[in-house]
Amino acid sequence: MQREGNTGDEQETRAVSPAMPGQTRTGIGYDSHRFAPGGPMTLGGVSVPSAVHLAGHSDGDAVAHALTDAILGAAAAGDIGTLFPDTDPANKARDSIEMLALAVVRVLDNGFVVVNADITVIAEQPKILPYRDAMRERIAAVLRVAVGAVSIKGKTNEGMGWVGRGEGLACIAVAAVAAVEQRRTAQPVTDQPMTDQL
Repeated sequence: MQREGNTGDEQETRAVSPAMPGQTRTGIGYDSHRFAPGGPMTLGGVSVPSAVHLAGHSDGDAVAHALTDAILGAAAAGDIGTLFPDTDPANKARDSIEMLALAVVRVLDNGFVVVNADITVIAEQPKILPYRDAMRERIAAVLRVAVGAVSIKGKTNEGMGWVGRGEGLACIAVAAVAAVEQRRTAQPVTDQPMTDQL
């Protein structure tokens, strides 16, 4: 879950684009992790029996990471690397579903609600189908949407590249958010790391 920082005189835009009532926005997120010996593997907040796990500073849940970036991107509310940097010891082995839940709060505080999410896991193993419904239910609860608003698909890479060689997996997530007329009482939005608890 590594992120590049700003260099030189480049300034990060800190202003959040205001939510206009009725407006719908779309965001995309991507994440990939190498496999490391020892299971189980955590995907979409679900423990998947496996001889390997996803190596990462947090629990390595690529589904939650990609989705977190997708909803934050849709609301122009930052990214996972800014909110939960891997340089912060508080994020070591952290539950990625907890980070996703905090990102949902940030999106709400910026005047948006999540509408739906579409997630594709690219891996030779594990197979996603046996765990898909459990992942959808877990993610839907965190996003505060119906299970029918969450889609999860598994695809192989047809034996090509690092995914095809079984070195790790990748995940792509697309999410839509909609502006709401009445905002929550929000804290000022900053780009400081979020380390508060739910």
